[in-house]
Amino acid sequence: MDQYTVLKQYFGHTAFRAGQAELINAILSGRDVLGVMPTGGGKSMCYQIPAILLPGVTLVISPLISLMTDQVAALTKAGVQAAAINSSLSSDQLYQIYDQARRGAYKLLYVAPERLGTPSFCALAQELSIPLVAVDEAHCISQWGQDFRPSYLKIVDFLNSLPRRPTVAAFTATATADVREDIMRLLSLNDPFCTVTGFDRPNLFFDVQRPKHKMAALLELIREREGKSGIVYCATRAHVEQVCEGLCRAGIPATRYHAGLDEVERHKNQDDFQFDRKTVMAATNAFGMGIDKSNVSFVIHYSMPTSLEAYYQEAGRAGRDGEAADCILFFAVQDLHTARFFIENSGNEEIEEEDRQMLRQRDRQRLNAMIGYCKTTGCLRGYILDYFGQAHEPSCGNCGNCSGEFRMVDITIPAQMILSCVVRVQLKLRYYIGKALIVRILCGSKDQRIQELGLDNLSTYGLMKEKSRTFVRDCVDFLESEGYLWTNPSHLTLEPKAPASDVLFHSKKVLMPVRKGALSAPSDANHAEPAGKGRKKQRSALSSPDAELLLSILKETRTRLAQQENVPAYIIFSNATLIDMAEKKPRTMEQFFLVSGVGQYKAARYGDAFLRVIAAYEDGPQDAITNFDEA
Repeated sequence: MDQYTVLKQYFGHTAFRAGQAELINAILSGRDVLGVMPTGGGKSMCYQIPAILLPGVTLVISPLISLMTDQVAALTKAGVQAAAINSSLSSDQLYQIYDQARRGAYKLLYVAPERLGTPSFCALAQELSIPLVAVDEAHCISQWGQDFRPSYLKIVDFLNSLPRRPTVAAFTATATADVREDIMRLLSLNDPFCTVTGFDRPNLFFDVQRPKHKMAALLELIREREGKSGIVYCATRAHVEQVCEGLCRAGIPATRYHAGLDEVERHKNQDDFQFDRKTVMAATNAFGMGIDKSNVSFVIHYSMPTSLEAYYQEAGRAGRDGEAADCILFFAVQDLHTARFFIENSGNEEIEEEDRQMLRQRDRQRLNAMIGYCKTTGCLRGYILDYFGQAHEPSCGNCGNCSGEFRMVDITIPAQMILSCVVRVQLKLRYYIGKALIVRILCGSKDQRIQELGLDNLSTYGLMKEKSRTFVRDCVDFLESEGYLWTNPSHLTLEPKAPASDVLFHSKKVLMPVRKGALSAPSDANHAEPAGKGRKKQRSALSSPDAELLLSILKETRTRLAQQENVPAYIIFSNATLIDMAEKKPRTMEQFFLVSGVGQYKAARYGDAFLRVIAAYEDGPQDAITNFDEA
């Protein structure tokens, strides 16, 4: 048996995705590897297929119980024996898995990095034949990665303790060049085969919105996606509670997840989401990496994350099945305050103070990149790919900025007011102040701080009071992005740069691109773009209404099978597999086996049920449902 036979027999595919075959071949030849592949790009198959082919048991080091549980369930349904060792197991369950592992019952054994240091597991590892150790979410080993976990640093000690060093395969979806170097060094990879297949997810639509009322905008977006599965990420537990309550009050089946809930409720809520009993999950980033639910069709960030790495990883939980999905971020100025608070008050006691300060400085730089994403008028996908160092076309055609229409607005006079205010504040105080205070001065705020400093006596005080703060902030941000202003990182003060004099004294014209619908006029910034607008209507993945109708019946069949077996529906078959099934309409087991995503084990287990439904469909949809009920 070779890797292509395994690919079809167990996973139901006839061709590998980009980078998979090369990584698998390197692992099978005994060479260490580092694979950087986008979420949904098939990283897990790169170590699962070698694990099936190699003698002994492959260890998969994975950071989260939810990820282990999902992958073990999917492997078991595909006919591959696997198990997970984690803190949710009782001592009896743990003993049983250890005993089965010693008997050679498993091809893959998933384990948390913290488990590697326990005497019982170390003793087990000494007895097992371990040809391969796969390190998932490998960026966690780097202090410069977005999810640094000190426990990952112990992996090398564990590898060195084994009777024979196994091949080591490291995988991640989001790693800059510096983080990739860190992974190779800290895992002591030997002459690794490295491949970066790219960071682009073409099926994801990206957008940044600035709604005046976040909850109203969120409700509109979710109602437009009624019945679809999605995640709403919030910065704080309080926001999770507010969002979940608001969604439930509006009749949307939602649940919640954050570290403040007890373990029993977290587990129940996650199951409700995984099993589609609740379609929307409101969560903090505690609902973290490793969420393997393939049918998430939208991820909405209610608050801005602190880095592009975190954002792209969280947004990447949408569209894992390859279907079109939406990634929408709500941006508000108060998000900046929350993000900066998290950065300045974060700290890992296992790290030296000097390193903590370095990490905070790194996090400040990452926050600036995240803010840049929220404010750019260029291609959003291009901004992300630039950050990770990947070449791209100037326009993707599948983000809010590319599909939206922009018009140029002359803001020369507002720009002169803003720049003059910055200069006059410095002349009065002999020092510069922050951006937020500049905006409040221009808008004529009665803020006590402004009055204490006497800034309400400036000639620029209240000059822009007829305009909204949103518009003033947008103008300030644009002037900064164009090099007329800059924020001094030492004091976070807004200061002029040399080109500002051309605007102030030589009447240089300043034109700012504004997305149509975002502002009706430079003086009126209160009309936010309607939620959900800007995206091009997605073409149906199916070729005909007939196939669309059959697909809905196949999904119902899948749901009922999943309920019978008490597994999430996507574990039975992915949406992509059902779409291919609806197009091909197989009538025999041989034809069923040709459907993408149908392996030998699943064909034998589920083929009859789906073939009966497809055959009955010729007599009408109701007959197809009845046929399943009677099966």
